[in-house]
Order: sequence, then structure tokens, then C-alpha cells
Amino acid sequence: MYPADLVKPMREDLTSIGFDELQTAADVEAAIAKEGTTLVVVNSVCGCAAANARPGAKASLTNDKKPDNLVTVFAGVDREATDKARGYMIPFPPSSPSMALFKNGELVHMLERHHIEGRPADMIAENLKDAYNQHC
Repeated sequence: MYPADLVKPMREDLTSIGFDELQTAADVEAAIAKEGTTLVVVNSVCGCAAANARPGAKASLTNDKKPDNLVTVFAGVDREATDKARGYMIPFPPSSPSMALFKNGELVHMLERHHIEGRPADMIAENLKDAYNQHC
């Protein structure tokens, strides 16, 4: 577990723009079960989350089409919720940060850590926007 004071600004980086924070398996189940599209961001304390993932996710929301629901789990902090979210992302192996787009409970787009690490935030945003345009 990471100290709450350490992760607070990293959590708020997403919750301050409308992401709902999921902390239990039940929270994740309810979020994935919602009709429409749901973006799940697996947040992390790593540098690529700060430099690439969170800025990319935020920038993707400038698109005309966007997910109906925005949620986040925090790897290394909210273990139960993160494990449950990753269960919905199978066959992709667990990674953080990562992002998954679900449509009516079905995984339709996935960005793993290796798609995020070393790539600029605008490239990540464009990838997500393409997915939104196709599925939202």
C-alpha cells in the first residue's frame, strides 16, 4: 500500500475531472454493468502514469464522442477493485497504468502499459479518441 498522502493528488488528477473512483469489487461490478460505454483507467504512482496515462486520458475527453461513464481504480492501493477490474480485462495481462473501454459490459478496446510507457500523452489521447469514435 502506498501512503494516502502520496496518492491523493494522483487520485484527484482524474476525480477532479469527473472520474468516479472505485474502491471495491462491488463498485467495479456495478460500473461495468452500466449500459453504454465505460472507460476504466487503472491509475498508478509510476512516472508513465503521471506523464502519459493521466494526461492522455484527460486530453481524450475533448473529443465530440466520449464514454458515458468514467471510472478509475488505483493499482497498489485499491487492491480489491483493481483485481476485479483486471478480471474484466482478460485476456490482457495485468498492467498499470492501463485503460480499457467497455461497451455494455464487453471489453472493446485496451491500452496496456506497453502502449502507454514512452508514448506522448497526445498519442494516447488520439488512440482513445479513435476508440470513442468507433464505440461511443
